[in-house]
Amino acid sequence: MVSKRLSRLEGHRRKFMAVIDDTPECSRAVHYAGRRAKNSNGGLVLMYVIPEGDFQQWLGVEEIMRAEAREEAEAVVAKAAHVVRETIGIDPEIVIREGSATEQINAVIEEDRDIAILVLAASSAKEGPGPLVSSIAGRGATFPIPVTVLPDTLTDEELDALA
Repeated sequence: MVSKRLSRLEGHRRKFMAVIDDTPECSRAVHYAGRRAKNSNGGLVLMYVIPEGDFQQWLGVEEIMRAEAREEAEAVVAKAAHVVRETIGIDPEIVIREGSATEQINAVIEEDRDIAILVLAASSAKEGPGPLVSSIAGRGATFPIPVTVLPDTLTDEELDALA
């Protein structure tokens, strides 16, 4: 059961969510989502998911690895947030989770009922469009809100025109 979106109610605003990862196309999704948020007087949520299962070590080592993964996630998201503030002029919300990407994305969408659109960018690399886009196309993942998938070949100017 999907919780009703609240973004159209008084005191709420529609939020766009972009998932931050280490793929080159990620910046396309962030730029477009940020522009859409600014143009519609909405909000932007930048989400980073630390993959699960990377920490199956001895307890002390596991804690260190988890802390390092968290630090890396914080640095990557902080850099993306800085770019958004500098180029678009809005201050995004930052969410960092650990686990399965699709499960954590769904959990955040469920928790923050102002999130109305998930923005992803597809890679044009021969390896495929990327894991999240592939999971949506293969119906492995379904999200309770519309998903906008952008080709990574669009320039900032083209994204601005679309936003």
